[in-house]
Amino acid sequence: MPYEQHGFNGPALSLVVRTAGDPNALAQTLRRLAHESNPEAPMKFTTMEAMLAENVAAPRFRTVLFAVFGALAVCLAIAGIYGVVAYAVGQRTNEIGVRIALGASTGGVVRLVLRQGLALAGIGLGLGLAASMAGTRLLQSMLFQVQPNDPWVYMVVAAMVGVVTLVAGYVPASRAAKIDPVAALRQE
Repeated sequence: MPYEQHGFNGPALSLVVRTAGDPNALAQTLRRLAHESNPEAPMKFTTMEAMLAENVAAPRFRTVLFAVFGALAVCLAIAGIYGVVAYAVGQRTNEIGVRIALGASTGGVVRLVLRQGLALAGIGLGLGLAASMAGTRLLQSMLFQVQPNDPWVYMVVAAMVGVVTLVAGYVPASRAAKIDPVAALRQE
């Protein structure tokens, strides 16, 4: 029966050969035998590993691209949170100096600044999670073994945002804890 009668073949015919040895060593023999059978038939020799790698190349590229964009987003989040918290500490230098002069501990000042940074991050996280739940429908075709609104993914993202906020806010918070109360009161 001619192979073109089968709809799944299309214009191509595949010959699959299993070998215990190196498949590349068998390529010349297969080409010679196919050429003897039909000299005008175009041939392409490939291994199953190469075909699988070719089939997963596009999803792998998208995964790597999403990972790079995710890492870039984390870096931008760290820089943004650091900038906002550092600006807030700079604006509140006098207040923090007064708190220290009235007996606030170093740890108390650090906790105060980090708590306020976490409050801002919580508001942003709430808005971002609401937007991501709405936007997952657009990315549903690219998700593998993950449901569009997977609660574990959202919990991991929320935990990551919390950790990123603590890491980014620690430097300005520790700087705020070292404010000299006398210098802050002089500026008042």
